[in-house]
Amino acid sequence: MFPYTISVFGLQISLYGVFVALGVLLGYLLVLRLAKREGLPTKAVENTFLIAVISGIVGARIAYSIEHHEEFKNFLDFIALWKGGVDFYGGLIGGIIGALIGIKLYNLPLWKSADIAAPAIALAHFFGRLGCTSAGCCYGKPFPYAASNEVGIHFTDKFPFFYVVFPKGAVAPPHVPLYPTQLMEALGNLLIFFILIYAFRRKPFNGFVFSLYLFLYGTERFFLEFFRGVTPSIQPIGLTWNQVVSLVLIFGSILLMFLLRREREGLSPS
Repeated sequence: MFPYTISVFGLQISLYGVFVALGVLLGYLLVLRLAKREGLPTKAVENTFLIAVISGIVGARIAYSIEHHEEFKNFLDFIALWKGGVDFYGGLIGGIIGALIGIKLYNLPLWKSADIAAPAIALAHFFGRLGCTSAGCCYGKPFPYAASNEVGIHFTDKFPFFYVVFPKGAVAPPHVPLYPTQLMEALGNLLIFFILIYAFRRKPFNGFVFSLYLFLYGTERFFLEFFRGVTPSIQPIGLTWNQVVSLVLIFGSILLMFLLRREREGLSPS
């Protein structure tokens, strides 16, 4: 809703960047706290986190540039992250690749590390979607039951019971009532975070929390895509590529839980 916060020596500091930085910082602190709980070496976890963040940013930008190639005219457009324009699934894939590199380099336990990362991803993503709300990116489809086109958040008796209107200067179309997909996802991510923290303390086997995250977020994102207005559907199936990836996460997480549980119970084939 507010693309810029303050101006420092003529440089506009975006609220989007502030929220993303805050999410990464809190995710980092959470990872360290959970790593200590699991008895993992702090330095190795810190280095792995850094590798994962860098590769995640690269993956997020590459995925976005592929999906929205018309927005990129030169190399400077590609590195202009302060303008927004990242894809979460690209970031997740890139982050996982970076994390696997760190896990291999520092000989960290795979599934314990994955369980530590999952709540931190959900928490950081919550703040990231608040940043999307401020910038207006990842906006929703037009809200058909709007009673006002004044800038702000408006409450209604129709699902999801509120809608947003962005000002001129935001990425979203200005003065158009839209589904609040950024805030809907932010709230969903926050709920997922609390569920994962609860599950972390009671997990039946290593890898459970990570598998649960993939299932919960995949489900959330699949249904949320029906309200998003920025990703075209794939013909003739009528689903977006984000929904296809979401379905892969959902069914993959179920299979992963099954395999990890079998391994824990000593039933995996030799």
